[in-house]
Amino acid sequence: MRSAVSAIQDQDAQARPRGTRLPRIARRAQLLSAAQDVFVAQGYHAAAMDDIAERAGVSKPVLYQHFPGKLELYLALLDQHCDALVDAVEKALESTTDNKQRVAATIDAYFAFVDDEGGAFRLVFESDLTNEPAVRERVDRTSDRCADAISKVIAEDTDLPEEEAKLLAVGLGGIAQITARYWLTSPQGVSREAAARLISSLAWRGIAGFPHV
Repeated sequence: MRSAVSAIQDQDAQARPRGTRLPRIARRAQLLSAAQDVFVAQGYHAAAMDDIAERAGVSKPVLYQHFPGKLELYLALLDQHCDALVDAVEKALESTTDNKQRVAATIDAYFAFVDDEGGAFRLVFESDLTNEPAVRERVDRTSDRCADAISKVIAEDTDLPEEEAKLLAVGLGGIAQITARYWLTSPQGVSREAAARLISSLAWRGIAGFPHV
């Protein structure tokens, strides 16, 4: 499914002659959006820089002015969306001091990330380039950053040592992203709100059993 940003860019491309100069930041954003559409639809290996340039409505030299190669373009996208997920999880944890609501907000952050119509989660969780060290390192670092944020709250509010709090945090994040991805392709038609509520209830019933400080 294509993003609303991409649809707007299609309209802009039709109204603007090919090769029209844009400010560097705007051009970079345009190229990243086009690349996301192509990578999500085709995967890294099948995507070509020609396809991305055509999608963005620019020449290949313009594309290469901003990104020296396909991998650099992919990594720039990955950085953008990995940071977005970590930011969403951190904001969810900071949104309330009620731990039950924190769990619900954190679970919903993962569901919202997976439910974004641009399909960016596929680059993070379902990449066909995970054998590339630079990609694997970014994906692992993102999971670790999310787990660190969650484990900090768990450690502060329970008498668990940091290592055990981190293990619980990794489990909570894993449950959230795996069930969110399953929900997205599930034929049962459960709403996102209902699905996130179910998983939040499951997670809370488990983690609430640990003694509070």
